[in-house]
Amino acid sequence: MRVGILTAGGDTPALNATIYGAVERASQLEIEMVGIIKGFEGLLREDVPHVRLNPLFQTIPELDPMRGGTILGASRTYIDPEKTEMLKAVSVRLEKLGLDGLICIGGDGTINGMQPLSEFFPCVLAPKTIDNDLGLNYLDEPNDWLREDEADDSSYLRQASRKTFELPEIINYATPGYATSVYVVTQGLQRIRTTAESHRRIGIVEVMGRQSGYISLGSAYGQPDIILIPEVPLNLERLKNRIRELYDLQKHVVIAVGEGLLNEDGEELGCSLGKFDPAGNPIYGETAEALRQILIQEMGDDFFRSRMRHNSAAQAIFTRRVGHTQRGGHPIRFDRFYAAQLGGKATEMIKDEQNNYIATLQWSEERDFFTSSFSANKLRDRWGTIHPRMVHHSFYDEERFQPSLQGMEFLTKIFTNAIGAEDFEYQRTQTFARSNLLQRYQSVNVDIQKRIEELR
Repeated sequence: MRVGILTAGGDTPALNATIYGAVERASQLEIEMVGIIKGFEGLLREDVPHVRLNPLFQTIPELDPMRGGTILGASRTYIDPEKTEMLKAVSVRLEKLGLDGLICIGGDGTINGMQPLSEFFPCVLAPKTIDNDLGLNYLDEPNDWLREDEADDSSYLRQASRKTFELPEIINYATPGYATSVYVVTQGLQRIRTTAESHRRIGIVEVMGRQSGYISLGSAYGQPDIILIPEVPLNLERLKNRIRELYDLQKHVVIAVGEGLLNEDGEELGCSLGKFDPAGNPIYGETAEALRQILIQEMGDDFFRSRMRHNSAAQAIFTRRVGHTQRGGHPIRFDRFYAAQLGGKATEMIKDEQNNYIATLQWSEERDFFTSSFSANKLRDRWGTIHPRMVHHSFYDEERFQPSLQGMEFLTKIFTNAIGAEDFEYQRTQTFARSNLLQRYQSVNVDIQKRIEELR
């Protein structure tokens, strides 16, 4: 048996770990694994550049689960289901490669790119996204969405969701990359804290996640005073009161804000650029800066002058974006381990002849974390759209601007043992290694390039 694998969409720290798990399981099952270079873009090329990942059923040494990113490269190019000739051409290329199935590593955009291919060819998805927005809070959640206008796919409205649900009901509890991104955000918040504390300032730290607030929620481990998530529109009066209260008490405030935060009118603060990425997602601007300008105007200079700390609100309030460091670098143990498990599960799914399914990470009290599979179509609403999974209102305390008790329960399942001793050993031996001074960075791309083959 011969199976292809590719990575698509944005970068996450655990992509190599997912590929590694898929390849190791393939070798155990005596399946040859072929990596497609640059995601779906590689399939659109006539020569389909590819790499044999387990010749003689031994994983190639370049594939290191401790290394972030993907040795296969990725792109945000997706296959248009309307272009039937293109689909047929891709199907023919996959047959010429001798593949019996295809594993796609990605998020909802990758599912959409995979589904038209699944009409011609067995395809499954191994999930990845730092946003943790791929999945469902409960099985019937897609039915919560309605359209005001049947002809307009942008007119979606969310009905009132269930008031509560049990954690084992979650479909795909956590996606590889999420834990590491929260770890990076937590470290950033802890470092910003001491600066804000020393200089009596208000720090606004913007984190990723688009319309979903899971990274914002997880930032609670960095102990920000206030957490603002996209699922709850800004309540300016409540926020100002809380900031004043905290500033008078401790002479500084740290705020973590999700990039998709909405204002009181339901408009996205940071989506002012009017630009979109190739997957159709809005490119966010400066959510933290937009919030800063609001607070400067609303709090005024007199508030800070009267406390003899700063001459103006503009001087007192600063912003930082954690940015793309959330997407890269060494994945922590939780992500490495479960990414590999999900990759291995995807290989088994192809062998078991599942098609248009995703590998999922589930949790229960009896079994702790375990892998399963789920039909990709069950993620879609009645119009065929996959919506980002949102932080459920039962996970967030709007009065306190912090995770609720159930939100804390959700987080502890992931993070209590998320970091392993090997993560600290990796940092100890790698960060200040003498070799870092003696030689330039050795890119894995150089060695992978030597392994690339082309379809002729």
